[in-house]
Amino acid sequence: MKSTMQDRPLLVRDILRHGQRVYADSRVVRCADGPAARSSQSFAGIATQAERLAAALNRLGVRPGERVATLAWNIPEHLVAYFAVPSMGAVLHTLNLRLHPDQLGYIVEHAEDAVLLVDATLLETLAPLRDRLGSVRHVVVIGDTPKPDLPGHIAVHRWDELLAAERPGFAWPDLDEREAAALCYTTGTTGHPKGVAYSHRSIFLHTLGVSAGAGFAMRDGDRILPIVPMFHANAWGWPYAAWLAGADLIMNGRLLHPPELARIINEERPTGVAAICTIWNSLVHHGEHHPLDLSGVRLAGCGGATPPRALLQQLKDRYGIRLKQGWGLTETSPLATFAVPPHGTPDEEEVDWLAKSGRLMPCVEVRLIAEDGTEQPWDGTSVGELELRGPWVTGSYYNTPDSAEKFHDGWLRTGDLGVIEPGGWVVVSDRLKDGIKSGGEWISTIELENAIIEHPAVLEAVVVGVPDPRWEERPLACVSLVPGAEVGADELREFLAGRVARWWVPERWSFVDAVPKTSVGKYDKRSVRAMYAEGALHVSSAAQGSATKTPTASGDGTTAQAPGDGGAA
Repeated sequence: MKSTMQDRPLLVRDILRHGQRVYADSRVVRCADGPAARSSQSFAGIATQAERLAAALNRLGVRPGERVATLAWNIPEHLVAYFAVPSMGAVLHTLNLRLHPDQLGYIVEHAEDAVLLVDATLLETLAPLRDRLGSVRHVVVIGDTPKPDLPGHIAVHRWDELLAAERPGFAWPDLDEREAAALCYTTGTTGHPKGVAYSHRSIFLHTLGVSAGAGFAMRDGDRILPIVPMFHANAWGWPYAAWLAGADLIMNGRLLHPPELARIINEERPTGVAAICTIWNSLVHHGEHHPLDLSGVRLAGCGGATPPRALLQQLKDRYGIRLKQGWGLTETSPLATFAVPPHGTPDEEEVDWLAKSGRLMPCVEVRLIAEDGTEQPWDGTSVGELELRGPWVTGSYYNTPDSAEKFHDGWLRTGDLGVIEPGGWVVVSDRLKDGIKSGGEWISTIELENAIIEHPAVLEAVVVGVPDPRWEERPLACVSLVPGAEVGADELREFLAGRVARWWVPERWSFVDAVPKTSVGKYDKRSVRAMYAEGALHVSSAAQGSATKTPTASGDGTTAQAPGDGGAA
């Protein structure tokens, strides 16, 4: 028996229409250029601009399936493109403005972008790509600037002039919900970046999923500040979710330093803030000596890395904020889990739940695969690689036939090592490529980093595995300190005693001004390993013994057994 339900495609166009018609008076606030230039537009006004942009791109010859790239900050014009490009049948391709020019040039060529929408402040980023824009026919500049020097085959347009020449009321076409709506590339820490093509259906379902009570649960009356960049995995889905709920959107543009973000938060009073852990950490440290009013925030989201327990506890104790982390990848749209503590959790246990990678989102399936290929139980102790599948999980990479090893039996291999607890709670212990196998046993770099960061003098810490003649690998801790603080390797080793297994405690320490980070703000462990191999890091060894000797306990001079000798604690 078939159902009697209507069969309607799930399209980005209909997310746009819902916000436009139901929440026409909700606002999009521009804070990108400082307080003097603050402005806002209604959802109805943004939707009208989307109609004008679609008409303009259509007049320029953009056809269904062609890629329209954006090189822009979190600004209202970027939101306009979020809706206009996919709704007209083209593919929105968000470019990571922090990538090296070689990677950025490769991505533009690989995607065969036809049009580039570029923030005027980022034209210098575009300049090194001049010889790699062979597929690009048009560049649209957002903002005032002299005409950029581009190859002769590229026509240059100004955003305001282009949209002013069009009338609102563009007739959005009916589309196949399985057609590509957006294209986002991985950050390419190994090999070339890989493209993930999101469909209209996957974006729509992801938006519904993250809007539920197990996710962000936004509503009209909320004021949402997505600090996470719009060029990375659709800003974790926050712009679409906020629009669907009628929540105001606050756009911070290129203002990312703690004093700037604190000012925006104090003035705009957001109820929802999304940022990577390093941003939250810097805000908390800024708030120790400067005004930071987070009293209105009811939804605080983080991702990119597991937040330190110390950060979770500080936000809860000082500001009353439960920082909820989400886990996922570009390949998963990105949200796969979200850490909402179970109903009835006692106050003193909340941080324990918030420190987990999160509970499985509706519609997403997970399984745990051991090194021998066997599936492991959800018992909270069995370790394996996390694999995912679901309607917003990619099944392949765009135009990359040699990537089949990332997929098998319809599952995506995430490359993350972890456990699954009863009830679908995921705890990621490491990236497979980052986990340290010392004497045959695993050391979690994430847990070790979070333990180090609990020391009040430590601002940031990253741990990588480095070769060791006896144990195969041992941890190297690369640390930056709070301004004005002083602490040495031996004191940090003593601090770790009782917090982690004694054989986890690093012998090698490097103190740096700032921990290297990737283009999306994650700790760049690849760079740290390369710097160590090249001798570019000043590394101090533990006072109790050289780096090549048997690992010692923290600060007491006794010998700690290595994992292979039965010393795993």
